Amino acid sequence: MLLSRLLSGIKITESNALPETEVSGISYDSRKTKPGDVFVAISGFETDGHKYIDAALKNGAAVILCERMPQCKCSYVITDNSRYALAIASKNFFDDPAGKMKTIGLTGTNGKTTTSYLLKHILEVCTGAKTGLVGTINNMIGDEIIPTEHTTPESLELQKLLSDMNEAGCGYVIMEVSSHSLKLDRVAGICFDVAEFTNLTQDHLDFHKTMDDYAASKKKLFSSCCTACINLDDEWSPFFLKDITCMLNTYSISDSTADFFADDIVCTEKGAEFEVHHNDETRKVTIPIPGLFSVHNALGALAVCCSAGLEFNACCDALCTATGVKGRLEIVDTGDDYTVIIDYAHTPDALKNVLNTLKPLTKGRLITLFGCGGDRDRTKRSIMGSVAAELSDLCIVTSDNPRTEDPLDIIHDIMPGVYAHDTSYTVINDRIEAIHWAIDNARSGDVILLAGKGHEDYQIIGHVKHHMDEREIVSSYLKGNNR
Repeated sequence: MLLSRLLSGIKITESNALPETEVSGISYDSRKTKPGDVFVAISGFETDGHKYIDAALKNGAAVILCERMPQCKCSYVITDNSRYALAIASKNFFDDPAGKMKTIGLTGTNGKTTTSYLLKHILEVCTGAKTGLVGTINNMIGDEIIPTEHTTPESLELQKLLSDMNEAGCGYVIMEVSSHSLKLDRVAGICFDVAEFTNLTQDHLDFHKTMDDYAASKKKLFSSCCTACINLDDEWSPFFLKDITCMLNTYSISDSTADFFADDIVCTEKGAEFEVHHNDETRKVTIPIPGLFSVHNALGALAVCCSAGLEFNACCDALCTATGVKGRLEIVDTGDDYTVIIDYAHTPDALKNVLNTLKPLTKGRLITLFGCGGDRDRTKRSIMGSVAAELSDLCIVTSDNPRTEDPLDIIHDIMPGVYAHDTSYTVINDRIEAIHWAIDNARSGDVILLAGKGHEDYQIIGHVKHHMDEREIVSSYLKGNNR
């Protein structure tokens, strides 16, 4: 590809590189740079890519795309934002694959993953088209599962994934769009056909510092979409609705003026049943995922699919045949008269939603086993402790992904919230031991919620991922104890 074509749409402040230079690829990690690449030097949070220009040149980089003058002799292009430039160059290199598919973006603190799986099911049932998925649990091209490291990959990897989806014949792609990816320009250059806002509650303040910055990052998605779908029941919805210039659909379980409105809601331990009103039509819908938040997720999925041009009744029919999602209110068979449920709830609001869903369905005690991630927002830890203690009959405080922090320091941050209530609690640092303890002390009718890990089958200690699947832990311990 000619350098001039690769750089189309990028603001260039200075350059000595020849526009007709033939380039063969893009890299932003000097260790992965190949001969003929354009090496993009990114000023990162842990290191500065400009330090590795020499290494990239030794590996054969043809051109350096950077934010300041290289200290060595080379062909260079200077821009004011190399992260943004990486996204646009990657889009150009792969010939804008998103533009060849119908692209759906989901943003919000909670509900993105469940909504994405509901969407994938509806789209495939209603259209028969192969659908791509970029998400927290994994990436998918149709039925092919591709492991993922981040909710939204870096722009180069994202554009390569989108290209693979297009080459595989995907007609749709559903993308969980994180606040990090929006603030760091990972999705720059992508125009989404439909974008949805699910909700906004405290999370990722280690990165954003303030809720205002967190919200503003999320809102960037709606400046690059054709139709927006907004949850009117969230307190941040006025912020997201303000100054929207694209087409708009809203959904709600409290505001009957919403474009998609649900009432007559009945929640049981097996799922939720409700009526959906859209324009002059009303349909009864049943989903196998309990809780009011599941109704919100289903409504959001309907709003998105109809915004993408699908017929309302067909979407409702498809929604009724959807199944649950791994790590989201996932029941683990114990073969006994108590229940173990795994859920990804790792924010105060998500934990509150899950516990409020389980509490009226619990005949015995509601037991919550949880921790908080290391190297992440510390301010939410005591809030998590308070939510768990207020809504549970017993709390088991343990580790999540401690990463580089001391697990006991994380637990120390959680405990003030627990102490604020009279709820019984125990602290067991080792998560596997904590799960064993919960099983050993379970009584008839109890519900044990293992919160925070969800779909994850690992625990991060230091910088290393160790295999740890809570389904396997429960199953093997029960077999060993013959309970």
